[in-house]
Amino acid sequence: MGKYHDDAEKLLTYVGGKENIAAVTHCATRMRFVLNDQSKADEKAIDDIASVKGMFTNAGQFQVIIGNDVSSFYNDFTAVSGIEGVSKEQSKSIAKNNQNLVQRAIGTLAEIFTPLLPAIIVGGLMLGLRNFLEGVPLGFLGDQTITQASTFWNGVNGFLWLPCEAIFHFLPVGITWSITRKMGTTQILGIVLGITLVSPQLLNAYSVSSTSAADILQNYTWDFGFFTIEKIGYQAQVIPAMLAGFLLVYLERFFRKWIPEAVSMIFVPLFSLLPTILAAHMVLGPIGWQIGSGISWVVNAGLTSPLNWLFGFIFGGLYAPLVITGLHHTTLAIDSQLVADFGSTNLWPMIMLSNIAQGTAVFAIWFLHRGNKKEEQVSVPATISAYMGVTEPAMFGINLKYVYPFVAAMIGSAFGGMLITATNTRALGIGVGGLPGFLSFKIENYPMVFLSMALTIVITFVFTLILRKVKFLNKLEPDLALVDAGNVSETATTEATVATPSAVSATEETLYAPADGQVIAITEVSDPVFSQKMMGDGFAVQPTDGTVYAPVAGTISSIFETKHAIGILTPGGAEVLVHMGLDTVELKGAPFEITVAEGDTVTPDTKIAVMNLDAVTAAGKQTDILTVFTNAEKVNQLSLAKTGTVQAKDQIGSATLN
Repeated sequence: MGKYHDDAEKLLTYVGGKENIAAVTHCATRMRFVLNDQSKADEKAIDDIASVKGMFTNAGQFQVIIGNDVSSFYNDFTAVSGIEGVSKEQSKSIAKNNQNLVQRAIGTLAEIFTPLLPAIIVGGLMLGLRNFLEGVPLGFLGDQTITQASTFWNGVNGFLWLPCEAIFHFLPVGITWSITRKMGTTQILGIVLGITLVSPQLLNAYSVSSTSAADILQNYTWDFGFFTIEKIGYQAQVIPAMLAGFLLVYLERFFRKWIPEAVSMIFVPLFSLLPTILAAHMVLGPIGWQIGSGISWVVNAGLTSPLNWLFGFIFGGLYAPLVITGLHHTTLAIDSQLVADFGSTNLWPMIMLSNIAQGTAVFAIWFLHRGNKKEEQVSVPATISAYMGVTEPAMFGINLKYVYPFVAAMIGSAFGGMLITATNTRALGIGVGGLPGFLSFKIENYPMVFLSMALTIVITFVFTLILRKVKFLNKLEPDLALVDAGNVSETATTEATVATPSAVSATEETLYAPADGQVIAITEVSDPVFSQKMMGDGFAVQPTDGTVYAPVAGTISSIFETKHAIGILTPGGAEVLVHMGLDTVELKGAPFEITVAEGDTVTPDTKIAVMNLDAVTAAGKQTDILTVFTNAEKVNQLSLAKTGTVQAKDQIGSATLN
């Protein structure tokens, strides 16, 4: 009988039995189920299983977090259930059966735009800076702008247009590349297609409205004798690029299936790319332009109508639930189109305020539960990340768990959205969400932006305190509902006092950088299981070298079969997981070389593995090396004294153990 036999039996029962499991697999930390009927899963009972550290649903998969001993749990589960596991990719494929057509479309849209977000966000910040430099007369400069008064800053302003143009005007290149990347076809063809939509020999999309039909006919037309094609560019256009990108993908798939492999390198690209370029400029581009312009016109009309305050209230309040469903990804395309058509967007400001509301709700929970050290490990970084525009840790780690802060954040966001929309306060583009979002507005809009932020913060905080007393919104604190904050503080003080004796006998583990690179907080890791600390607290290194050293002193307790993760037990009893790369379990060990064995004693000078960074990147995976304390109850506090650039074996922080 295996170590997890009893827990595996319970999990099998609570997920609805063998007949409810369509597929099961595991990664480094999670059991991944595709269930025929997810409503049969008893989440409360599953959460009470000793081995289970949490659960969530993503992309049609019901994922149960076990920890770094998940492979042993998986073996016991397959023995108990008699179900043979499938590969992770097979599981994802089966999971699509649990998604309807809309969910699949939204998932595809998300996977297209997500890789583009870093560029879009930094581009928004640079546009905001350029707006300040060239558009704000300052009294101490004699009512001149900074660019008028300073040659240096005028040069900076001009230089910054280079990346801004590349990001926003050439956005179709990023879209067509991302589509081919997501769909698994030839990415360079997607890049070439995108360039043909924004080539300098085409009439710039921003100049079309000011160019006469006669001028277009004479100077911007390909004449084939019996028909002509207008040389119109699609700078910043989203829909034309998406239509062209998907046509390229499906043509390549079709021709790759029928053209012999011996000549496929020549004829598949030729027959896929040229017809797509032709169709893009003759049919798809003009149609996509009209569709995109129509959508942005409708949205803009609603946001500038006499009832825009109602639209702002509804959208502001409902944006957070859209994030849960994934529908929020559709707003990226609309925002981009609004900026392309009108030079600004009044949709994104409400998204910015929704981020702030989620952060404020978590801050209110910290205030109510102050003294709860374990929760602070989630609430404090979640508040900071939400205020900086990343709301998932706040929403999934705290607000949805308690429910009432999530509802309070919706209310605060609704009122903030109503105010900023009713005053027609528009952003110049998509920027960093949360508090730094003001940089995306014109300077004359700052007073209303800050007023909307303040209104959102105040209403969210107050309603979090009020809704805590509403019993049907407060299922996790039945004994605390209908009590005031003073009693909570007294309780927290008592808990802190009780915890003091264990703190006296606490031990400390020194943390070291496992590789050369950039140290980041675990909340910045893109995998929500790690960033939301479902596995425990820790840190990550974005490596520049693939040699991996032990981040703590201890004994090697486990080495995963797929070589991507190693467990270390410290002398103080901490269980530390060293996880190399994200979602690298499916690489089946190919990019990894393990240089230690189970039972070996290691120090920060011990090389424990070598990761082929190029191979991991080529497989489309991130190379982050994570150090996670998986027995969270053992860790009282973890702090990083050093972040940013480090060398392997540098001392970077400490963890205090109970």
